[in-house]
Amino acid sequence: MAVAELTEIIPLHTDKDGVFRVGRTRVTLDTIVGAFKEGATAEEIAYQYPTVSLADIYSVISYYLRQKTEVDAYLKRREKFSEEIRKQNESRFDATGIRERLLARRESGKN
Repeated sequence: MAVAELTEIIPLHTDKDGVFRVGRTRVTLDTIVGAFKEGATAEEIAYQYPTVSLADIYSVISYYLRQKTEVDAYLKRREKFSEEIRKQNESRFDATGIRERLLARRESGKN
């Protein structure tokens, strides 16, 4: 019995910023893998992100499990980049007293 070799295309594409997105959606690889690592099933992820097909979620999880080292390295780089951006934003904007300022603005009737 001959066994046909099957090549499956992983439903991931890279956007202009180098972020992996799933299928034709804006949902990131980070999001799917993060939910999976937190214990969500593929069905739960599909319910939470209805723009991603269940088949694509299974494919992405399968890809993650087969390429765990590479995907984890990518996720680590994304996490480091996010932290750098957060620090830059915090250094540009002083959030001290923001709650009080917003409440005072609301009370004065200014939008």
